[in-house]
Amino acid sequence: MSINWLRFVSPSLKKPHLFHLCHLPPPPFSSSAVIVAMSYDKELAAAKKAASLAARLCQKVQKALLQSDVQSKNDKSPVTVADYGSQALVSFVLQQEFPDNFSLVAEEDSKDLRKDGGQEIVERITKLVNDSLTIDGSYNVTLSTEDVLKAIDNGRSEGGSQGRHWVLDPIDGTKGFLRGDQYAIALALLDGGKVVLGVLACPNLPLTSLSDAGQHSPNNKVGCLFFAVVGGGTYMQPFDGSSAVKVQVSAVENPEEASFFESYEAAHSMHDLSSLIAQKLGVKAPPVRIDSQAKYGALSRGDGAIYLRLPHKGYREKIWDHAAGCIVVSEAGGVVTDAAGQPLDFSKGKYLDLDTGIIVTNQKLMPLLFNAVRKSIQEKASSL
Repeated sequence: MSINWLRFVSPSLKKPHLFHLCHLPPPPFSSSAVIVAMSYDKELAAAKKAASLAARLCQKVQKALLQSDVQSKNDKSPVTVADYGSQALVSFVLQQEFPDNFSLVAEEDSKDLRKDGGQEIVERITKLVNDSLTIDGSYNVTLSTEDVLKAIDNGRSEGGSQGRHWVLDPIDGTKGFLRGDQYAIALALLDGGKVVLGVLACPNLPLTSLSDAGQHSPNNKVGCLFFAVVGGGTYMQPFDGSSAVKVQVSAVENPEEASFFESYEAAHSMHDLSSLIAQKLGVKAPPVRIDSQAKYGALSRGDGAIYLRLPHKGYREKIWDHAAGCIVVSEAGGVVTDAAGQPLDFSKGKYLDLDTGIIVTNQKLMPLLFNAVRKSIQEKASSL
């Protein structure tokens, strides 16, 4: 099993410490840090292919979205044929490429699809998946409806700290997808409980900065694929297949000049707490509210400097909502922690155990942001 680490030799300690690159703590590292990079070339190629195929399927569905394509899961959040089709495609591709070592932790399962009345939607999903595979041409196969249902159910792995596990959100930001706004196909690889690879396919994200174009590009130049491998940096590639470019988080040091991202839906994050934090920092720009891990992608290329994810009490974050975004931002020079300054731990199964929420920024702003977050949380608690 190959795991990639960063060796950090602290001047104040006699022994070196090992940190995973997606788990960088807020303080800046010494110049004595040495990266030991391992190869995940085959895994990255497969992940990019799977996410790109899924993105094309989602684009097709979004263009011709019918009300009958929308169901309601037990938690009342909408789910479309695109969610299921995306998961089936990614699952199929990864299992073809890694038949002897395949484990997938994913959001969907086929339980609702197997109920009475689900046959029509299953057939539609199956046609979408087969059409996507035919256009791609890499696999000479036609999947049955049962093949597709089994591919969806391959995502039932629990993950954990041992072995390799793919982590997938087939459509992160389903409500954004239904509105015609931002969503992402988010795929990551865990190796020994550490995120070592991440791909974010963002079909509606403009190729230029959101600060210039807003959420919708005036010339329709949209579609970004972000990818990162531990120790290798973060890259952005347009959906048209042109060359990838290396990206870096914003280098802004003055919080007054920083803009920040937060969830579009007020139900997903405490906007009032975010506003208090921004006020303490002196942030002047209004928040950029967009759906999904597209926020991580946009932040990794410097569209904004801060991302605040502060869910309401009782909400448990799932690993598929952050694994890919975490490494995409970390490899672009950013820092991702919970509100207590602790790194995100993806090794404990499907859920992240966090203090209050997630904060993301560059290494220079993190100390200021962390202090503002803690003070704001304390003030909010004392006012209750």
